Amino acid sequence: MTFEAYLDIETTGLAPGGDRITVIGIYLCNGAESRLVQLVGDDVTVERLMETLRGVHTVYTYNGRRFDLPFINACLGINLEDKCHGWHHHDLMYDCWDRNLKGGFKAVEAQLCITRETTDITGWDAVRLWWRYKRHRDQDALNTLLKYNGEDVMNLKVLREKLQMTKRKFRRNPDWRNPRWNR
Repeated sequence: MTFEAYLDIETTGLAPGGDRITVIGIYLCNGAESRLVQLVGDDVTVERLMETLRGVHTVYTYNGRRFDLPFINACLGINLEDKCHGWHHHDLMYDCWDRNLKGGFKAVEAQLCITRETTDITGWDAVRLWWRYKRHRDQDALNTLLKYNGEDVMNLKVLREKLQMTKRKFRRNPDWRNPRWNR
């Protein structure tokens, strides 16, 4: 049985050469079942990643072409855009741009009324949560980070479904709470 994979990473910073991956979240779906896999800390390995992606036909990301996949390549030495692995990569950010949905993933979520519980957490907060967990063994910090990452990958699926509903462009809405369709 083949799966779609929705992938997002958390890191210790923005520099693939100097920073490392702290979490790889992968939401696997095939219509009949879905499951969330989160590789954390020392479990972020090529072997674990490849094992998790076995049976996947498409890997979906948001800004993955410019951030997640190059970071994975730099840190783990594996190019997830290489079709020899048996899947292809699809970056949903460019589909959003085609529909006049601009900004980071959280901004696009807001424009499309995609909800999340971790509304007050940013990418920089994710870095701080990781270090709080590592330095102080703060399990609550790790749990919050994993919840944030889990919402990211599950909302990638919601985003893809909303984008599939229409090929029409959205008009920019100043308050991002009530997107309207172009007519």
